[in-house]
Formats: sequence, C-alpha cells, structure tokens
Amino acid sequence: MDILVVDDEPFQREMLTDYLAGRGYTVSGAENGEEALRRIRAESCDLMLIDYKMPGKTGLEVLREAREINPEIDAVIITAYGTVETAVSAMKSGAIDYISKPVDLDALSLMVSRLEERRVLIRENEMLRMELEKKQFPAGDIIYKSDKMASLINLAGRVAPSNAAVLLQGETGTGKELVARLIHRAGPRADGPFVAVNCGAIAEGLIESELFGHEKGAFTGAHQRRIGFFEQAGGGTLFLDEIGELPPDVQVKLLRFLQEKRFQRVGGERERTADVRVISATHQDLETRVRERRFREDLYYRINVIALKIPPLRDRREDIPVLTGHFLERYAAENRRPVREVSREAMDLLMKYDFPGNVRELENIVERGVVIARGEVITTGELPFGPEKGRKQSPDATGRLQDALENLEVEMIGNALSETGGNQTRAAEKLGLSERMLRYKLKKHGIRKS
Repeated sequence: MDILVVDDEPFQREMLTDYLAGRGYTVSGAENGEEALRRIRAESCDLMLIDYKMPGKTGLEVLREAREINPEIDAVIITAYGTVETAVSAMKSGAIDYISKPVDLDALSLMVSRLEERRVLIRENEMLRMELEKKQFPAGDIIYKSDKMASLINLAGRVAPSNAAVLLQGETGTGKELVARLIHRAGPRADGPFVAVNCGAIAEGLIESELFGHEKGAFTGAHQRRIGFFEQAGGGTLFLDEIGELPPDVQVKLLRFLQEKRFQRVGGERERTADVRVISATHQDLETRVRERRFREDLYYRINVIALKIPPLRDRREDIPVLTGHFLERYAAENRRPVREVSREAMDLLMKYDFPGNVRELENIVERGVVIARGEVITTGELPFGPEKGRKQSPDATGRLQDALENLEVEMIGNALSETGGNQTRAAEKLGLSERMLRYKLKKHGIRKS
C-alpha cells in the first residue's frame, strides 16, 4: 500500500514515514498541502495521513481537493484537537478515521493494517461482483454494507469455484438460501439447476422418498414413479436447509451418497448416481446434536468441509438502513403506495431493535409499514414495537464514533435519493455536495448488490 504523510513538522513527518516504511509500506512525505496535491496528481497513493492544522491549506482542505483528484484515496486525519467536532468535520470531508497527537504508533500500525485489509476486501468483492454480473446473478438479492457481510460474501466467492460441501450456519431469517444461491451462481454449476429443500418441512415418513425418489408401488399411495430431489438437481446444486432435522435412517443414506455419489430410489434395486453439489444449512448447534447422538458425527464432517457463519442482523446494524431502503423501494412499488422514506425517529428505533427474526423480520416490518402508512413517511406509529423494545444503550456508548457518523451519512443520502426519486443531481443539491462527490460516497459506503 502506498502511503503519503502530510505534516509541516519535520520530526513528526520523518518519524511516521520511517516507522511505516519499516513495516513494509511504500511511504513518502509532504511538508504542506500544495506539495501533497502535486504528489497525488503524479504518483499512486492509497492512503494519506494528514495533519489537521498546517500553514496554508488545512488538512481538511487538502483532503477535499485530494478527493476530487482521486476519489478512491483513503485518509486519516492527525490532530492535536481530538474533539467530537473535529471528528465530525473530518468525516464530513471524507476521512475514514482520525488519530490524536501524540501518535500512538502501535495504534497507527493496527489502523493502517485494517485499512489495507479493507482495500483488499473491496477489490476482491468488486471482482466477485463483476463475475456474478457476467453469470447474470439476480441483482438485489443480497444487500449489505457491513464489513462482516463483505467478508462472508468474499469467502463465499472464493469457495464457489470448488465442488466442496458447504455448511451455512446462522439464525432463522439471516439469508442462508441467498448465500447458497450466490455460491451456486458464482461456480461452474451455474448453468445447472438449483434445488432448495427444507428438511424440517417434510414429514419424517416421506423425506427419503422426497430426496431419493421412489418406484411405483414402493409403498401405499406410490401410484407412479417419482424422481427425487437429488436427481432433479443433477449437474447443479442441492440445498438442504435445516439439515439437522433429518431422521437417523436418512442421515445414513445421505452419508453414503456423499461418500460414493450413489443412491437407490425407495422400492428400487438399481443403484443410481447423481452429479450434485450439496450445500447444507442449519440454525441449530450441530456439534451439540452430535454429542447428544442426534446427528451422525461422520455425516457432520462430510457436510462441514467449508463452514460459513452468517451473522445475525443485530451484529451488523450498519446493514439496517440500506436493507430498509431496499425493502421500502420494493414494497412501495409492489403495493403502488406513495411511501418514500422512514422517519428519523422510526429509523432510530429500527437501529436499536434486536431483530430476533433477522432480515426476514425487518422485511416484514417494512412491508407492513408501507401498507399501513398514512402518507409518504413510515413513522414510529407504523412500527409493531415501541421504544421499550429497543436496546437501552446510547449510540456513543455502543460503538465507534466513525460507525455512528457513517450510519447517519448513509441514512441522509438514502433519504435524499428517495425524496428525489433517485435523481443524483437533485439529491446532491439537497445534501450540499457536488454530484461527483455524491457518486463517490455511494461507492465509498459500499452499498452493493450481489
């Protein structure tokens, strides 16, 4: 990563450049804003460390102009004035973080390392997005902004080209089937079928027949031959949701298929094969079920070659505003309702609510709000819960200031776009930004559709 240190104090500038260079980064220094801008025009730069107060152009002025030259550049403000007002000004100008003087070098090293990992993740996810677009992955299925979901999508994209068995773990409503579909569409089986089966929704006496099929006359009511889900998914992917619900005898047959790729229809004698990738999912603790002898240990290790854990919505609250905006747009169009936004008070309640039903519950809440709203705005009166169900912690006590500011920025941009019908020129005017800066902020906040 290429780093530019901008500071008018020679000792501070040299200390930081030497320290970061010693950790393997390509580092250069600039003693004032004009020199920094010349370097940015002429050289590659991924990250700027900018002193807040300098003669001539201030750090914030340099940052704003640098963003016009290179909207992709990251910036950290270095300041001796570590106040909330300073942080707000820095974030509004596009800084990704700030650090106070005297600089804690260990904290700086950790911050730079995290920013480098973030840039790598963004690049990899952009490549994955382009690949998915080539394969016509349906836009809008997975909406996220959080680093946790970005990491999950990134890993899913790296797993997709293989034929390895994948186990998706997560609470009900987190979107396990959507991630399974992403893996299918991003892999070599994208042109084959994707067959989704909820093992918990099939009667225990019928599940073997549903999975493997049956021959005519195999049991009472089997009036004709039935092709099972494994054969239906041939050449593609079989998604077994709630796999922990499989009865013991079916677990044995599934294990045999995973080991040998062979199975028999119920009532049949001939062995059959199916070229199928199996992706499983569960909201249960399968390790506990293994210890309790309710789930076969050998099957557990067969389906758990790659484990992906989908975080609950309460652990990735920065996704709530973008998901809310997505569902609002969808259900307003589907129901032909004029609802365009969620009030600030209602959004505050959504941000504090713990969503035991996860994304599915948020979707239900937004759809309900769209249907019953009296005007163009969903207010607290349209929510199925009040403040007493929200978290009792204040925002500045529960997370970093940067996260709160970014959430507010995302909400304001979303509201402006909703109010202008998606017109970026008018939305930029409402926000007091240039249209170019608005486009950059949309990209910066990583509101992606995979």
